[in-house]
Amino acid sequence: MMVYKEKGEAKEMRKYLIGLLVNNRYGVLTRIASMFARRGFNIESLAVGETENKAISRMTIAINGTDHDRDQLIRQLRKLHDVIHVSEMYPDSSVKRELVIMKINTDQGKRQEIMDAVNAFRSKIVDYSKRSITVEITGEGTKLEAFIELMKEYGIMEICRTGLVAMGRGDDCLTNRSVRDDDREIAEEA
Repeated sequence: MMVYKEKGEAKEMRKYLIGLLVNNRYGVLTRIASMFARRGFNIESLAVGETENKAISRMTIAINGTDHDRDQLIRQLRKLHDVIHVSEMYPDSSVKRELVIMKINTDQGKRQEIMDAVNAFRSKIVDYSKRSITVEITGEGTKLEAFIELMKEYGIMEICRTGLVAMGRGDDCLTNRSVRDDDREIAEEA
């Protein structure tokens, strides 16, 4: 968490996850990304994919900002034409995961050490050659960062990360949330 001052007031910067349901058609992602850019926000992470209904895509967007920034972005997202639903994904009531695929150099004769680390982190080998091992690992950010840091010693040849995805715990579905409930939460926090 970061704190900065604006007009003499301290503002707390935090990471927020926003879940969206949008129409699955061309141009929607561009309009959403452009809205963030116009307002001077960087999208820290973005994951998009079809839902159980091929006409609808689900987006998970991670941003850094203040509570006010989050509220403004949610309000602006709701105004966009192809946005069906917008809701904040709260850390304590969401399951969050990210995927990393990493190619690791095995020229140093340390293949077994790498394989032991792969097992310890509950990841899996998805490709194997004389000079490299390609590993798939999923989990929360701290787990992924720890694995990446450990593999630097062996030589990371290439890395690919998805964006963060999140889903409500238990019966909490993005489609079951009431827009009015989300608006009430924003109003109460203001």
